[in-house]
Amino acid sequence: MNRIIQVTVLIAFLIGTTGCRNTTANQKRFDLKGKVVAVEPEKHLVTIAHEEVKDYMPSMTMPFTVPSDADLQILAPDDEVTATLVIDGAQSWLENLVIRKQSANAPEAPGMVEANEGDEVPNYGLVNQDGHEIKLQNYRGKTLLLTFIYTRCPVPEYCTLMSNNFAAVDKQLQQQPAIYDKTHLLSITIDPDYDTPQVLRSYGAAHTERYQDETFAHWEFATGTKDQIKGVAQFFGLRYVQGSDQIVHVLRTVIIGPDGKIAKIYRDNQWKPEDAVKEMERLAAQTN
Repeated sequence: MNRIIQVTVLIAFLIGTTGCRNTTANQKRFDLKGKVVAVEPEKHLVTIAHEEVKDYMPSMTMPFTVPSDADLQILAPDDEVTATLVIDGAQSWLENLVIRKQSANAPEAPGMVEANEGDEVPNYGLVNQDGHEIKLQNYRGKTLLLTFIYTRCPVPEYCTLMSNNFAAVDKQLQQQPAIYDKTHLLSITIDPDYDTPQVLRSYGAAHTERYQDETFAHWEFATGTKDQIKGVAQFFGLRYVQGSDQIVHVLRTVIIGPDGKIAKIYRDNQWKPEDAVKEMERLAAQTN
């Protein structure tokens, strides 16, 4: 009899502690948008000043449970976020957290000191989609547009948007052959275990829509060892953490001038292709 009681108590405990990860017929889901006020990883809580949650509650500031350890590691006060608020009976939690705009005052990870505009970019080494070693100084004399992605990213407003933006930039620059020859695009994966040169080649050719005809002469895709990628990412202030089913990350897109110095840093997904093109045109016009 005692054993039956013990098993019953254990089952009840497991349901109570893991219920928020299961789907029930009574579960309701709402879109939430707001700004992070505080992050308490040890309590799995994030306080958010949110806008009105349509059909559920008015705008207010309140704490929310966040089950994902990876989300908790990447979030910082003043980050602007979107998420799915899940209500399941007496339980509620946030899923699908996306940082729409990273705080300019976000705390740096240990050992990370983010570069600023005007700083010279070190000569990092990587491997491109053809398996060839490349160095960032190879692009000296050209204006380089650089971003970070990974091909399995499930968030359309993140990696997919960055790649779509790059495709638009590539097409716009093609219309100006003189400028096109003075510019270059580089997308660096943060998922080297999966994103091999072959995977990047296929992914890149699909985004340029040139497929078998793509030569990657103007837009390259790069991978490398985990340490190589970590070094580049940390230099530009990119925070990323391996979650249970995806890589949780912020965004970083950078324009590097022909002199190898940072000319512009985009820290979110609000920039438009025409913004980057205008800046690249200005920098390219300064070269002979």
